[in-house]
Amino acid sequence: MTLLAKTIKRIEPLDEEAMAKARERLEQLTMPYWALGRLMDLALELAGMTRSVRPEVENRTVVIMAGDHGVVDQGVSKYPREVTAQMVRNFINGGAGISAMARVADAEVVVVDMGVASDLDHLVEQGLLISRKARPGTFDMSVGPAMTREEAAQSVEAGIELALELADTTQIFGTGDMGIGNTTPSSAIVASITGSDPKEVTGRGTGIDDEQLTHKIEVIERSLHVNKPDPRDPLDVLAKVGGFEIGGIAGLILGAASARRPVVIDGFISTAGALIAHGLHPMAADYMIAAHLSVERGHRIALDYLGKKPLMQLDLRLGEGTGAALAMTLVEAAYRILTEVATFEEAAVSTAEGS
Repeated sequence: MTLLAKTIKRIEPLDEEAMAKARERLEQLTMPYWALGRLMDLALELAGMTRSVRPEVENRTVVIMAGDHGVVDQGVSKYPREVTAQMVRNFINGGAGISAMARVADAEVVVVDMGVASDLDHLVEQGLLISRKARPGTFDMSVGPAMTREEAAQSVEAGIELALELADTTQIFGTGDMGIGNTTPSSAIVASITGSDPKEVTGRGTGIDDEQLTHKIEVIERSLHVNKPDPRDPLDVLAKVGGFEIGGIAGLILGAASARRPVVIDGFISTAGALIAHGLHPMAADYMIAAHLSVERGHRIALDYLGKKPLMQLDLRLGEGTGAALAMTLVEAAYRILTEVATFEEAAVSTAEGS
């Protein structure tokens, strides 16, 4: 049995008993019924994910999956491919957006080379970067499959392995990405799996203009026509129009779910990975927390397909795991509501009349 098959088999439903106990406590807190709304919903879900009315969320890790894309040759991004490797170095040096947000959330940042088109071996040798590189970037998906099916499975299993390795020291995961051009495969994945028109799910990515956006949509339409990915087969979709970092994110989600660890999903690229994970095992969505709604057009469609409501809407479009790191502070708030707010009985406060 493959690691992927074993992992899928280990994913279990949320713990109903723990959720019932959490609900009983939440309903008795010193406030009007469910007065903290979505945060109380989140507290309930945390109890179910972790099988505990005192879920631990202190040890946090944002895993940034990095990879390059052959479709960049089609002019779908404002930035050159070399920026991927340059940003990997920026993450490691602590100077990126995610670096600042991780400090806000008191989260560790782990950077993974899933398929960067540069030699980063010196960073791996120094212990600053993890390598799970399949090869230096995908093929151009507009003329054929982005990768082989074997490489797709390999990228997912690499993500699973990382989740399982980090699970001993991580109580909550966050997903992050880096890959110039990766909103293009992400849009193709969303279009394929949700059955949406590429025009409805394709955004401006790094800030392309109207003419470039029209071209980007045409490239995605051509990629879907040439490859004909099967939406019923998530590995087929990943192989034909995906990316190595997207597969790694899908695997990280599956591995986290199998270890009963909540995983905070960042923006559009991470949600494309979440669609692949959900396709491989729908129950994986039970362990996903949608951090935010990005300005990428297809993000809402993808979240709706997963049945997820984002915690925030801040017009973010950076990726890197920035939204996931910020949302970890809300996860902590939910935990503190469940564990630190007194009940009416504990605080000797009178309940509402008639209750």
